[in-house]
Amino acid sequence: MFGEKKVTIYKKKDKESWQKIKKALKEEGIRHVRSGHYLADSIGINGIGGMVDPRDFGAGHPIDRDIYYIDVPESLEESAREAARKHGLVLQVVEEN
Repeated sequence: MFGEKKVTIYKKKDKESWQKIKKALKEEGIRHVRSGHYLADSIGINGIGGMVDPRDFGAGHPIDRDIYYIDVPESLEESAREAARKHGLVLQVVEEN
């Protein structure tokens, strides 16, 4: 497991599904999972020096623009996919433009 190549099994702008998948993998005993999120925008809407982004003022909270991902060791990929299916979850990898 240590140093083994990781495979991305989920990457999408969907925080709720990301959390459910992480929970399902944990319940099924899939270990050495790497997950996280990052901002999808390479440059803010106002340019490099823009300090105010109107999307940060959604109804009561900033609009979530993050990409959420889950990586597992290559040897556990099928087990992770089966664990997600068992919990009725769909794994997707959506490539950014």
